[in-house]
Amino acid sequence: MIDSNKFRFKITVIGDGYVGKTTLIKNFTHEHFRYDYVKTIGAQFSKYNKKIEDDEIGLLFWDIAGQDNFIYLRPSFYRETKAAIIVYSLEENDLGTRSFEHIKDWHDDLKKHCGDIPVVLFANKVDLINEDTLDRNDIQKVVKELNFLGYYITSAKTGQGVDEAFNAIIENLYYKYKEISLES
Repeated sequence: MIDSNKFRFKITVIGDGYVGKTTLIKNFTHEHFRYDYVKTIGAQFSKYNKKIEDDEIGLLFWDIAGQDNFIYLRPSFYRETKAAIIVYSLEENDLGTRSFEHIKDWHDDLKKHCGDIPVVLFANKVDLINEDTLDRNDIQKVVKELNFLGYYITSAKTGQGVDEAFNAIIENLYYKYKEISLES
């Protein structure tokens, strides 16, 4: 059996303010949906353990505030990040438009401080739009251009796509590091 201490991962969750980062993490870690908005000050941390095969995976989600007044703190928050999730809002309003336009900025910031790590994109708040009319071409273009592992349509409120999305990045990390530990 592989030493389970090797499977401890910090996953950073970033994106503009008000896109649902905190609520997505809480939904995945089996807490409930909060209807009131609580602004993240700096960063919040959530621990979560998951078993894959016979290995215990220890996860630490770093939820980094998206507001510009916390930009100076981000480099220290990125330290030791093994993977990242960029979240934007599907809302058909200024928040949705701006958060989509800022995906590249978040990606560039991440690359600058973390190098080449696995990144997935969460298109959140699908419960607030008509999913049947969602044009996925722009999302797929960004995913391809920035070399993301993929994208997931999510709703922190209903839970749609949340488990699948988080598990995709967790499993990617696990199998990547399991292979590395088997080679050494």
